[in-house]
Amino acid sequence: MEKYKFYSLIKIGECDMSFRIVKKERLTDKIFAMEIEAPRVAKAANPGQFIIIKIDEKGERVPLTIADYDKEKGTVKIVLQTVGASTIKLAEIEENDFVNDFVGPLGNPSEFIYEDIEDLKKENIIFVAGGVGAAPVYPQVKWLKEHGIDCDVIIGARSKDLIILEDEMKKMARDVYVSTDDGSYGFNGRVTDCLKDLIDNKGKKYTRAIVIGPMIMMKFMCMLTKELNIPTTVSLNTIMVDGTGMCGACRVTVGDEVKFACCDGPEFDGHLVDFDEAMRRQTMFKTPEGRAILKMEEGDTHSNGSCGCQEDKKKSIRVPVREQDPKERAKNFEEVCLGYNKEEAMREAERCLNCKNPRCVQGCPVKINIPAFISKVKDGDIEGAAKVISISSSLPSVCGRVCPQESQCEGKCVVGIKNDPLAIGKLERFVGDWARENGVSFGVEEEANGIKVAVVGSGPSGLACAGDLAKKGYDVTIFEAFHEAGGVLTYGIPEFRLPKQKVVQSEINNIKKLGVKIETNVVIGRTITIDELIENEGFEAIFIGSGAGLPTFMGIPGENANGVLSANEYLTRVNLMKAYDDSYDTPINIGKKAAIVGGGNVAMDAARTALRLGSESSIVYRRSEKELPARVEEVHHAKEEGIVFHTLTNPKEILVNEDGSIRGMICVKMELGEPDESGRRRPIEIPGSEFEMEVDTVIMALGTRPNPLISSTTKGLDVNRKKCIVVNEDEQTSKEGVYAGGDAVTGAATVISAMGAGKTAAASIDKYLREKHANK
Repeated sequence: MEKYKFYSLIKIGECDMSFRIVKKERLTDKIFAMEIEAPRVAKAANPGQFIIIKIDEKGERVPLTIADYDKEKGTVKIVLQTVGASTIKLAEIEENDFVNDFVGPLGNPSEFIYEDIEDLKKENIIFVAGGVGAAPVYPQVKWLKEHGIDCDVIIGARSKDLIILEDEMKKMARDVYVSTDDGSYGFNGRVTDCLKDLIDNKGKKYTRAIVIGPMIMMKFMCMLTKELNIPTTVSLNTIMVDGTGMCGACRVTVGDEVKFACCDGPEFDGHLVDFDEAMRRQTMFKTPEGRAILKMEEGDTHSNGSCGCQEDKKKSIRVPVREQDPKERAKNFEEVCLGYNKEEAMREAERCLNCKNPRCVQGCPVKINIPAFISKVKDGDIEGAAKVISISSSLPSVCGRVCPQESQCEGKCVVGIKNDPLAIGKLERFVGDWARENGVSFGVEEEANGIKVAVVGSGPSGLACAGDLAKKGYDVTIFEAFHEAGGVLTYGIPEFRLPKQKVVQSEINNIKKLGVKIETNVVIGRTITIDELIENEGFEAIFIGSGAGLPTFMGIPGENANGVLSANEYLTRVNLMKAYDDSYDTPINIGKKAAIVGGGNVAMDAARTALRLGSESSIVYRRSEKELPARVEEVHHAKEEGIVFHTLTNPKEILVNEDGSIRGMICVKMELGEPDESGRRRPIEIPGSEFEMEVDTVIMALGTRPNPLISSTTKGLDVNRKKCIVVNEDEQTSKEGVYAGGDAVTGAATVISAMGAGKTAAASIDKYLREKHANK
């Protein structure tokens, strides 16, 4: 097999980020251990947590549990089993090679590390490790040993040659029992039989069991411990996909609630877990090779014409913008809208009335001087227009493409009272693109002052805040959880609406030219906390712009079936991880008929993406078309491309085959009643109108909410009942020196409103720090 060599030194701003393989060891034929240099992760790691590793630029994000860590050396140990293409490639990396991304620690630590040590010493704990489950068990047993607590361990595998970490475990545990299914070593039988033997024949008594390994093993072990009345904790790290909690793929039913393994776990009460459902979910994104292995090992548990550019001399009608032909663009991921050229932009700018009281500026969340930049365009001074915009916005090419101008600046345009409103968004896009293509950017306003400010999240609010602060001379570092900067601009919006390299990366590069540093693969609340940034790393102020990445589901029967995805998960795999490009390793699962539930811009993005991946794609929305929250332009483009709209329709149940796949969806017809608190007419079910829709994929695009990770790990940070961070009019939180804005505060909203919050926060931070240093 061809040898893969990966050597990558990632230059981010002024930060050199590299993750070196310090040590590599082959444990079995297909199981490897690697020790990796990752000081931040090692420092923050605890037993029970996991990491995300990504080999190279085109690699898949692979979640792996932490098998050990050394805080002083700054290294983390992982254990991996080669199953599919990504783990095979990972296993072929040699010592002193590098990987692109190593993110963590993720997930919640083992619950016992928060318990009273003296109480733990009274417990009699048994660990049960199946196969590679020995890897996450080891750091837990080691932690207990270091705190004076002895425990027993059962290590199980099919045969002797698959037993791992036995010697290491014997140094940490009181007693280690090895069990092999074929009797080739140790106890002859399964781990369940071994535990029964210890209790029935060797007089062992246990007050707690911690079980980690293959899903089928955990299921039967929990059945036994429930019978024996032994409280049991299991780790569901095997169903994790991305590890940050934003995709929703790791959802599982625990008792009467749906939990997310990445955020709520990975540890849960094993007696409450629906293992049959979890095992079906576990196979969702496995490779064909992996599916074959799982089936063998687990048996029955698997069972336009373009619109043209003809000159229109009537000033009442806006200059048309060129677009890809709908039939062609529905087959590719290239940008739909082609934008204005200079001549077209100048002709459209002539329609501006240059109002003395410009209502358009009032409608802009970042208060761009719209008449001034349009006047420059009209005169052909595009660099001058770019300079006007740069005063208020650092992302003109982005905002010109994705902002809902029809409800903001263009919605206030005086020209639009009787005629087509001015195409403000298309003109902003043209200016931003022109500046990029001609290498025009604008530098800092003030000299460097050396004061450190941290920005959490590299989405629109974080970038806007960082850019404004850098212009004021502050030493700004952005911390991003993913391996690429951009936040929702990178993972959420498809390439055909917002090109990543040409537009998003270029805008980010402009921010970096101001001196802003960007550290990727840092999960605030896990890798390092807000308090640690202040107390240990010298940041005098912090802006939290972490977005709203936790998806929402309906809670209907069948929703946890394979083939039911959150739009977050789906679009992240396609946009950030390039699943649409065959040269990337990221797998994607899309059937022949996809139903997207929801009516916002995210729903349109998901539907149009599914279409481009070969699925018959439809929108299912409970209100009428008039109430669709998506932009008019996005709905228009979706219809042009052939997306089917089922309005006044609501899902009631997802029908599932015996193997866990989807065979259809029960929907009910709706009618509109009186307006609800949102001002829209409330949808009401029509009795007896249920019908079955033929689908094999369902994508839930029902909105998102903030991930509670930061708020739950930051002392003194107030949140409301929706877990949104509470701020005042200056974007200041309840914690001194900490500010927040964007979706982390408001819930899911628009790019431009998030930018507005970032700019407000930057001004407030500047005022706070000037006053603080003036009083020293």
